[in-house]
Amino acid sequence: MSEASVELARPRARQNGWWATSWRQFRLERRMFWRNPSAAFFGVLLPLLLLAIFGAVFSNNQHDLNVIVPGIAGMSLMSATFTSLAYNVTTLRERGILKRLRGTPLRPSAYLAGLASNAVANAALQLALVILAGRFVFGVPWPRDWGSLLIFAAVGVVSFAFLGVALSHLIPNPESAPAYVNAVFLPQILIAGVFYDAKDAPALIRDVADVLPLKHLVDGLSGAMIDGTGVGDHVVALLVLAAWGAVGALFAVRGFSWEARRD
Repeated sequence: MSEASVELARPRARQNGWWATSWRQFRLERRMFWRNPSAAFFGVLLPLLLLAIFGAVFSNNQHDLNVIVPGIAGMSLMSATFTSLAYNVTTLRERGILKRLRGTPLRPSAYLAGLASNAVANAALQLALVILAGRFVFGVPWPRDWGSLLIFAAVGVVSFAFLGVALSHLIPNPESAPAYVNAVFLPQILIAGVFYDAKDAPALIRDVADVLPLKHLVDGLSGAMIDGTGVGDHVVALLVLAAWGAVGALFAVRGFSWEARRD
């Protein structure tokens, strides 16, 4: 996540296998995450604040609460993976950390695995917090189909992680990263049914949302959490989400660079 993470992980890298090195890097990333107040706020507290605000607004309407909880759960998964990896990979590349990493005993793949695992851990934490808040604060029942919930969450996390890395290849420097990321993130959460029932949106908005991945993640989570419908009832949503992940993986791998792109 920063140059310090490379320096701290370097001394023991030769003495450990790949899994042990990845685990050590993951633990380091977790400590650094919690020691960064802004990262902890936007990564954990912001989704809960949004849930609290919209939950208070619609406290007298259980139908709207049943829409908002899975919507914010989907938004949280996207934020924890897509947004954080787009920022982090851009910063690591443009500050030369990735380039210097290749000259250290630390295996680059182990370092990247630790970095990605940190994003996955944040996604799992956010999903758990949203489910707990929905159940105990807003009266939303426990997920009715845990298997479908885990499948959609896993496919969503992997897909948005690849898409975040792919987007980082287009970002020229860390200073412009917020503009690039928000240009993708904000429109999706506004049209994908995160804060309202997407069925009530105009036809044009629904058509655009149907092309994008977040809408399908929210639909799958809503089916598992609220309706009790399994993967079989949301096969198209799962396939669209997986297709976006495959496209993201293709561009994430093909466009990856260890070198900074600044002149």
